[in-house]
Formats: sequence, structure tokens, C-alpha cells
Amino acid sequence: MTEPIALLLVILVGTMVLLAFEWVPVDVIGIGVMLSLIITGLLPSEDAFAGFGSDTVIMLLGLLIMTAALIRTGVVETAGRLILRRTQATSNRILLVVMVTAASLSAFLSNTASTAFFLPVVLGISQRMKVSASRLLMPLAFATILASSLTLVSTSTNLVVNGVITQYGLEPMGMFELTPVGLPIAIAGILYMFLIGQRLIPERATTNDLQLSSDYAYLTEVVILPESSLINQTLEESGLGRDLDLNVLRIVRENKRYITPSANTQLMEGDLLLVEGLRDDILKIKDTTGIDLKADYKLADPEIEGEELQLAEVIILQGSPFVQRTLKTLRFRERFNLQVLAVNRSSQTIRRKLSSISLRVGDTILVQGTPANLSALAADDTLRIVGALPGQRYNTRRAPIAVAIFVAALLAASVNLLSIPVAVLLGATLTFVTKCITPQEAYRQIEWTIIILVGSMLSLGIAMERTGTAEYLAGLVVQVAGGMGGIALLSLFFVLAVLLTQPMSNQAAAIVLIPVAIQTAVQLGLNPRSFAMMIAVAASCSYLTPLEPACLMVYGPGRYKFMDFVKVGSLLTIIVYVIAIIMVPMVWPLTI
Repeated sequence: MTEPIALLLVILVGTMVLLAFEWVPVDVIGIGVMLSLIITGLLPSEDAFAGFGSDTVIMLLGLLIMTAALIRTGVVETAGRLILRRTQATSNRILLVVMVTAASLSAFLSNTASTAFFLPVVLGISQRMKVSASRLLMPLAFATILASSLTLVSTSTNLVVNGVITQYGLEPMGMFELTPVGLPIAIAGILYMFLIGQRLIPERATTNDLQLSSDYAYLTEVVILPESSLINQTLEESGLGRDLDLNVLRIVRENKRYITPSANTQLMEGDLLLVEGLRDDILKIKDTTGIDLKADYKLADPEIEGEELQLAEVIILQGSPFVQRTLKTLRFRERFNLQVLAVNRSSQTIRRKLSSISLRVGDTILVQGTPANLSALAADDTLRIVGALPGQRYNTRRAPIAVAIFVAALLAASVNLLSIPVAVLLGATLTFVTKCITPQEAYRQIEWTIIILVGSMLSLGIAMERTGTAEYLAGLVVQVAGGMGGIALLSLFFVLAVLLTQPMSNQAAAIVLIPVAIQTAVQLGLNPRSFAMMIAVAASCSYLTPLEPACLMVYGPGRYKFMDFVKVGSLLTIIVYVIAIIMVPMVWPLTI
């Protein structure tokens, strides 16, 4: 063992300890690892910093921007509604549908791309279902990785393996050559996560969960617009409760008839619905065809551009002249030039029209207007603005463009028209050019911790190759296993591939191991293809740590700890091994 190898092994062990206990943030650990490699002379600075310009980081950045555009245009919201509708809104069914769908998509696209698409969908579903996103995000990431051995193009690791084995005179891999092994692995892995794995995941408060705890049930008024598709539908058929999470309390027809709603109540043009819902669900009414908030429908100022409007929650304080007065008698719209969209009263459910509600101390009203008018309202000591809210609505007109860009970018990469990083970065640029999202909006939504961690940790993989550490570890295994049988040797290469893929990229681990495995098999008179295929399967078995890009994407939003992946991924890795050690020798016999 050389001094650089020994030094790198010390850094590697220290990194794993820090990641396991998380005494400092993971992105800080990544930067520390990169700097330690530079200071110790194991890597020059230009090579250590090269990770931030790597294909992996560029691919992550492009995918995150494109998924931000899908969120901004309402595509993710629509996908979440469809899943909820098909699964009848039960968390177990949603989990199963998400995993199966994500795995199916990952059979032909990279697991990172599939995770990037479903990540905001799952976050939206968890918010609507009021369940912790941590229970859904890890199964999502694992499902996309489980599909890595379904086809040749499931992951770039398979393409790397294919390229290496042809250099050693073996036949190229077929598109579905791995499927007999990959399909049982995918099925067993999804069943494990559905039946056992999800129960091992700690339920932690995520960003969405914290936001939910501060939401209120607001009362607002919704108008059925002319030519709406909801006209003549019953309340049950309309999907207002199922799709928008709105509770219809009363229907006002022709400004004089008050109707108590039931599932069979038929809606008519011009009906005014008194509905109750969370703030974010009420704001989604603005983007639903056929209905609108009464404030927007009746009172909107045509001279105010929608992009200038902001939203704010305002609390009525003790001593306010608003107390015991209605919005109508206050002439609130005329006085402040603000629109009242909804009213919240925590102590009771209100069933009257907004204009006739007698306000009380502690009532919260949701208002919309220009920043200048909101500032004027804030100057009133008898009111308190508790928070300005994002006033932007979904840019639904750009939704088809955002979907087309996302699909086209992934197809261009799949058919090798462009490399994956170039394709997704081009797609990200097109979302800016077509105004699906602005750069400022996209950059605010990017989880920069992921970018920093991935860019920093890639330097560790480079160092393992440059110093010969990976080859040294592989040599030790061959030396120990030289007198063992074929099954034992396959097992050892599986273990080594799994261990090497944690600190370094899957592709790099495969490149290092396959030549050693092929040479070992030839020397022992065994089938080298069996070993190459076992390494292809094992190199994608990245469940023990969150260092796989798909896992990194859910690490922050799920508020996971390093040991969460060890706890859930250990048994899953054993399941994958058992299936692989049985199926690989059956599909590719060890004896030639």
C-alpha cells in the first residue's frame, strides 16, 4: 500500500463517519473533502474543482431548471391531481403508483431524470394528502434506481459496461439482455419498499409540512362562469372537493336563493359558491377553467397588470375600526384599492357571503393588490400584515411548451442525438427563452446544497482512480478470492462494486472493476460475461448512502439523515444480491 492510497483511505473513512453522524451540513462536508484532497496533494486544484463542471453537475442543474419550469406552468399540479384521482387519494395506492410509474419511466430514461420529474409531483401530493414527504421521496428515488437493469439504456452505467466488454472481445450487450435479472429485482424492490421499507423511514417534518402547519381554512366566494364545463354537473361530478380540496358550504343562486349543497346538487351558470379551503388551494381556483374567485371576476381592475399584484394575509387587531363591521359597509375595495379574496376565522366555520361577514378581532383576511396599496394598508396600526405571499399564478399557457421541451430533451439524449448534459442544458435554456420560467424564479427553486455536494464529492472518485486506490482494493479481493469457487467470486465482486459506487460514480466503479473481473475469470476458466453482468447490476445498487444523484435530489426535501439510507437500503441491497446471485449464473452460465 502506497502512502497516497493510505492517506486517501483515511479521508474516505473520515468522510463516511462525518456523513453518518452529520455533525456539520453535508454540503460543508463535501467542500471539506475537496479541500483536504488539494491540501494533502492527492489532487491538483484544477482536477478537484473539475467536478463542478462535470457532466453530472450540469445534468442535475439542467434537470432542476426544467422541473422548476414544469412547476411554474402547472404541469406538476395537473399530474398530481391525476394521480390522486386514479388512486382514490389513499397514501398506499399513491406510493405504489408513483413507484411503478417512476420505475417504468426509468427503464428508458436516466433515474436522475425520472426522479427530477416526480420530485415536485410527490411534494405536491404529500401536501394535499397531509402526509410527510419523507415517507414518499425515498421510495421514489429507490424505484428509479431499481429500474437500472431493465434495459441497456436504463442507466449510463450499462452503456459504459457495454463499451468496456467490447474492448475485451466480448459481444455487445443487447437492449433487453439484462431484463431477466433486472425485472425480478425491480418487482422485488418495489414490493419491499411498499411493504417494509416505507415503515423503516422516520417521519420527519419537511418544508411542505411546516408550511401546512401555518395554513388556515379560509372562506371565499367562487363564481360559475358562462360556458363553464361545470354547468349542469352535480357537485360530486365537478370534482371541487376531490381535485381542489374545497369544501362547498353554501350555494347562492340568483342572489336570493340559499341552497344547502349535497353530492347531487346541480350547478348552474352564475351560481355563487361559498367554499372553504386552505390558502394555497384557494389560490389555485384562479387557474381552474370555468370558475373564478368573485373578487377577480367582479372587481378586478383592468388597469393593473396581473404580474404587479401581490398577496398578503392581514390580521384584525384589538381596537380596529373594522371590528363588528362588514366589508360592504367599510367600502374596503374603494378605500384601500385592494381585493379581499378570502376570510379566516379559526373559531368557527362561516357560511355567509364575504360582504356580509361582521369582522372580529383575530380574523385573518387574504387580500390582493399592488405593493404600494399593501404598504398603505400596513401603515394602519389596527391591522397587521403577517406575511406577503407569492402572487404569481401558474403560467398554464406555457404548459404544453414546458412539457414539449422536457420530453424533447430527454428523447434527444436517449437516441444519442445529443449527450445528456448538453440536451438538458439546452432544454433549460429553452424554458428561459420561451418564458416558461424566468432565471430568477428557477434559481430560487434549485436545491443548491445538492449541486455543491455532488460537485465536491466527485473529486473523491477522481482521487480514487488517480491514486490507484480503487484498483488496489480490487486487487485485494482477487487475491483473497483466488482459491474460491465461481459463486463466491461473483459475490465478492458484487460487494466490491456496491462499496466502490458509494464514494465514486457508478461508471467509474464499473470501469475499474470490469477489467479485473474479466482477467480473473479468464485465468480461472470461467465465463467473463457472467462477471461483467454481475458488476453491471451491482454498480447500480446505490441504496446504502445518499450519494447517488437520484438520492441526493430527495435528500434535502425529505429532511433525511445519512443513516436513514443505511437502515432502509441495507436490506434492499441484500434482496438485490440474492436475486442477482441466483439469476446471473442461470442467464450467463459460469462455465464456458
